[in-house]
Amino acid sequence: MSTESPRRRSRLRSSLGPGRATRAKAIAGFTALLLPLAAMVGLATPAQAATSATATYLKKSDWGSGFEGQWTVKNTGTTALSSWTIEWDFPSGTAVGSAWDASVTNSGTHWTAKNLSWNGSVAPGASISFGFNGTGSGSPTGCTLNGASCDGGGTIPGDSAPSKPGTPTTSDITDTSVKLSWTAATDDNGIKNYDVLRDGAKVATVTTTTYTDTGLTKGTDYSYTVQARDTADQTGPVSDAVAVRTTGKDDNPGPGTGDKVNLGYFTDWGVYGRNYHVKNLVTSGSAEKITHINYAFGNVQGGKCTVGDSYADYEMAYTADQSVDGVADTWDQPLRGSFNQLRKLKAEYPHIKVLWSFGGWTWSGGFGAAAQNPAAFAQSCYDLVEDPRWADVFDGIDIDWEYPNACGLTCDTSGPAALETLSSALRAKFGSDNLVTAAISADGSDGGKLDLADYAGAAQSFDWYNVMTYDFFGAWDAKGPTAPHSPLTSYDGVPQDGFNSAAAIAKLKAKGVPASKLLLGIGFYGRGWTGVTEAAPGGSATGAAPGTYEAGIEDYKVLKNSCPVTGTVAGTAYAHCGTNWWSYDTPSTIASKMAWANDQGLGGAFFWEFSGDTANGELVSAMAGGLN
Repeated sequence: MSTESPRRRSRLRSSLGPGRATRAKAIAGFTALLLPLAAMVGLATPAQAATSATATYLKKSDWGSGFEGQWTVKNTGTTALSSWTIEWDFPSGTAVGSAWDASVTNSGTHWTAKNLSWNGSVAPGASISFGFNGTGSGSPTGCTLNGASCDGGGTIPGDSAPSKPGTPTTSDITDTSVKLSWTAATDDNGIKNYDVLRDGAKVATVTTTTYTDTGLTKGTDYSYTVQARDTADQTGPVSDAVAVRTTGKDDNPGPGTGDKVNLGYFTDWGVYGRNYHVKNLVTSGSAEKITHINYAFGNVQGGKCTVGDSYADYEMAYTADQSVDGVADTWDQPLRGSFNQLRKLKAEYPHIKVLWSFGGWTWSGGFGAAAQNPAAFAQSCYDLVEDPRWADVFDGIDIDWEYPNACGLTCDTSGPAALETLSSALRAKFGSDNLVTAAISADGSDGGKLDLADYAGAAQSFDWYNVMTYDFFGAWDAKGPTAPHSPLTSYDGVPQDGFNSAAAIAKLKAKGVPASKLLLGIGFYGRGWTGVTEAAPGGSATGAAPGTYEAGIEDYKVLKNSCPVTGTVAGTAYAHCGTNWWSYDTPSTIASKMAWANDQGLGGAFFWEFSGDTANGELVSAMAGGLN
């Protein structure tokens, strides 16, 4: 038998429900078309060129080599718009590459976007958006909507619009405010005032070149631009943006000194065949009892953090009945999917902290390359976790490397110092205001995985370790012997010395890892064999017991009824029904394990994963009730 069994975190969609969905999003891809102006779509007629509509631009994200831009048309009048055409100029070197929900053409650096057949009508008070991917770093200038000014004001023949103001600078940054200053714009007839835009939306109009924005949220990223308006109410181009983060952490920093962590993993693939969504955390009563969520998984490719499943993460549209707050997603909102649902969850339960977990059993192969350039890896992870589209959703990062300088799905040869080097780079990049954690092996055997990497050194940079004290034994050993997959302690007849929770925790403590940085792991599932005649552990088998999604594994919510407990061993439960033999934790065994964790001075506990629990969250309740 291998030194440690394969873990629960299989990414094989064939065993976890339908495969990864693809977002049904119409993409109007095109290359830059060099068409003469006469061949372009004509401007709207004077009757359409009403002054009762606006067009605003927002750079939604920027990944260095490109960006995502969005234009939004809003009807501020009392009659419907029947069509819309936006025109603007990009500086040389900035261009649109592909667009959706609009037909976009260009003549050199001049760009024209026109509605499609289905989204030209905009009712009074309504708005409609289209987006595009672009290259370059420039901002749009000279915007017109149906031939009129994009801010709803007209253009005056012979009267030039104001110039672009200077990029704002920031000062006097506090937890809830920031002071902005910028150099003045110029105009042939004088500047009347300036619009201040926060994240693309106007928050103030001022007559000076300074403004202090207040009422902000602690530890939050914002982007500011300004736009000048002349005495004829013509607006000029928007300034370049300045990014700023308010100081401090938010008002709900999670468990403080003396408090215990109760963390659960939420899987992105659970929204498919399992039909388990963020709202289930609310309906089960679990949201009020947990402290942290690890969102699993992001991928690790080429030594960098990458998105795992974009559809489940931030593209999937939720109906009102599926949504945490009962509000349905719209087709044009900037963020959807589980990320947006987590944002809504945090709004209702602000004590919850969310970490994005990268790696897992299947996606740990990229950590070897990451260890070769830790700073680049940390930068890629920071850029992804702190992407402006969802930076407020996440409070840090978790890495799930299976396993440093050891073998999991593949074998890593990065060396014993690699984990410490990687953790140090992550802490340096994410800083003290973000959580940085890791899921680690629970192999407490002599010369096992915990002896192959510098877990004590790395612990100096991590807030805590999620010690995966489960999956010690399972039906990958098809003939047995049967054994509990999550034993708290050793017992007579255990198939492998050191394969139990107490041994793993003791080894980590002996290496110098503080007990307060260790979380005990609980599996919300069982592992089982078939062809078993002996009720007690240690019997022979013929193979893996049948499971809903994968042979040899089944959720607790199913097992509690289909194969009730018949005995306990080493602090966990087992069940023999027919010829099937299962081991799993129950509310009773979890209570005992939480008491043990308290006695050991551990920082708390965590579990894999939410969807295995009952509809009323009885396992989460047992964990919360047992931790003190």
